Amino acid sequence: MTAKRIAFFSRRTLVAGAFLAPVFLLLILFRFYPIGSAIFHSFTRWDGYTAGSFVGLDNYARLVGDSNMIASARNIGWFVVGRLFLNLTFPMLGAMLIFHLRNRRAGYVYRVAFMVPMVVPLLVVLLVWRFIYHPHDGILNQILGSIGLSSLQRIWLADFDTALGSVIAMGFPWVTGLGIAGFGVLIYLAGLQSIPTDVFDALTVDGCRTHARVFRIELPLIANQIKLVAALTIINTLQSYVPVMILTGGGPSNASLVPGLYLYRMAFNYDRFGYASAIGVLMAVVLVVMTMITNRYIRTRTE
Repeated sequence: MTAKRIAFFSRRTLVAGAFLAPVFLLLILFRFYPIGSAIFHSFTRWDGYTAGSFVGLDNYARLVGDSNMIASARNIGWFVVGRLFLNLTFPMLGAMLIFHLRNRRAGYVYRVAFMVPMVVPLLVVLLVWRFIYHPHDGILNQILGSIGLSSLQRIWLADFDTALGSVIAMGFPWVTGLGIAGFGVLIYLAGLQSIPTDVFDALTVDGCRTHARVFRIELPLIANQIKLVAALTIINTLQSYVPVMILTGGGPSNASLVPGLYLYRMAFNYDRFGYASAIGVLMAVVLVVMTMITNRYIRTRTE
């Protein structure tokens, strides 16, 4: 009996290993090898074509005093703050509105309406917003002109003072479509729907007003969902560079430059792959640290 059981487990292990081997092979080839290569080349001066020369920590030392890197770090900080505000407020309002609808059919319709924009490709969304911000034909400037606010018209994506803010603010009404905003609605709504109905029944009997119910009961009970959305927003925004690349190219004068785009420039515009690898490693370290902090922050202690 023991021999049969050993044979059975051995056969099952072999079958499982046969199915998992291609996955591990692909992970090694497309994940672990690029990571190891980036770490190695971050200590070299490498143009991506010829053999690089070892320079030790020289690339990292240059990063500390690189004005472009400092500017991009500052910009990504503002980007994170702006996106945190948008993702913690407007998706929450959308989830609250759906949750408090008495008509279930209407709630379903709104839920679908909020989710549909999520299937639109990011590039299409960015091109639409680039048109909205167009200085002459853009909807934004036309609306400002039609209501007598021509003094507020700007070349939004080419003005040093408005470029970064314009990229952060795109996605109005900030409920769906960009980043994790659409998932934020679902996460908040799932948290609200998980609150026991007995709680709401007791509040109704006590005559609790709507605003007190929201701020004293509902928001505290979905605190973990709020923390999760905050963590996902931070991680997603720190890695984001495509919106900046499409809308402003990092300009004007690096006013909207972010680390991901700076890495892309160094690698593919200037063939400084060693320096770009150092930027990538630094970004990875920051992301790992932020992920550890946010995971610890959202972890709940069960007694």
